[in-house]
Amino acid sequence: MIERVNPPELARPSGFAHAVVATGRTVFLAGQTGLAADGTIVPGGLVAQFEQALTNLLVALRAAGGGPEHLAQLTIYIVDIDAYRARAREIGEVWRRLVGSAYPASAGVGVTRLWDAEALVELQGVAVLPDGS
Repeated sequence: MIERVNPPELARPSGFAHAVVATGRTVFLAGQTGLAADGTIVPGGLVAQFEQALTNLLVALRAAGGGPEHLAQLTIYIVDIDAYRARAREIGEVWRRLVGSAYPASAGVGVTRLWDAEALVELQGVAVLPDGS
């Protein structure tokens, strides 16, 4: 079970939850970049890479027996925060199309470089599956 907590004393969150209370089986999801199945970074820039990274994360989650609704925490590593903020609306559209309107507890972290030098964004998460799943 996942309960999203957004206290009225904090600013209204946009694209994340302030806290998530979760009970069940924990799945730790490795960082995923915009890496296609052939081992190359997808073309098309930041939004395309975010979509591929999120797709990769969800494929791993489904293989572990979960779905997008089980995401409890997400860390987004971003090479260019200004570019990410400028494309936030498009990134949000990708999120809603692939995951829906429920958001995990999240953090965006600016980094100078990711493992793959061509990667612009990397997503790492934690999901909680219901007991018995």
